[in-house]
Amino acid sequence: MQLGITDIEIHFLQIKFTAIGIYMDLQIGAHLQKWKGKSPADLVEDDDFFDALVSAPVEKLVRVVVIKEIKGSQYGVQLENSVRDRLAEEDKYEEEEEVALEQVVHFFQSKYFNQHSVVTFYFPPTVAPTVEIVFATDGNEESKIEVKNTNVVEMIQKWYLGGSRGVSPTTISSLAAALSAELSK
Repeated sequence: MQLGITDIEIHFLQIKFTAIGIYMDLQIGAHLQKWKGKSPADLVEDDDFFDALVSAPVEKLVRVVVIKEIKGSQYGVQLENSVRDRLAEEDKYEEEEEVALEQVVHFFQSKYFNQHSVVTFYFPPTVAPTVEIVFATDGNEESKIEVKNTNVVEMIQKWYLGGSRGVSPTTISSLAAALSAELSK
């Protein structure tokens, strides 16, 4: 497991919004041998490394725990903007992606992220990439959605596991350090 946070600094105060845990099958090392012996600092700067991480056909799970309460609509819009921008940049934003992304935004729209609410993104090791998104609050699973659009699934992974463009630099640094250590074994 690797940890990180999302935060914002306002007038020299750091406000933490979420804590992020990354879990993945240890088979990931077999897909990243090209980077064996690289330092964590080298890995953080290598977007090809994170692209290989995202495309590796192993089980991955991203767990987001809310620290500072926010509206689900705020979270959904942030995710939508990042994913849509990445899709458009790679010329992969078509009607199918728009529909899939709207489903994700709609899923978060009515939620309120209390402190300790959890959003889990589960990426199974399937041939056609999918993601199951589960929202839980007060220890109870409230709802879930499955997204099957390959491009949207890939960009959601890149939002959390995306190297220099990931949503959380602390998560990316922690992940690079852990994978560098794993690849050195």
